[in-house]
Amino acid sequence: MKVVRFLLGLVLPPLGVFLTVGIGPTFFINILLTLLGWLPGSIHAVWVIAKREEQLSGGQGIY
Repeated sequence: MKVVRFLLGLVLPPLGVFLTVGIGPTFFINILLTLLGWLPGSIHAVWVIAKREEQLSGGQGIY
């Protein structure tokens, strides 16, 4: 599921963010960034998804 969220974050940024954090301020920020351009929305989406995965894994990273 993680790979799907990352791919959706690149292709359809708001959908990737929605599947990661649901509806909230982060989702609406991503919609605004996506309206400004696909690239800012995609960067924000990948960042949000990566941060959420880091939080879920305990912040220890991959070793």
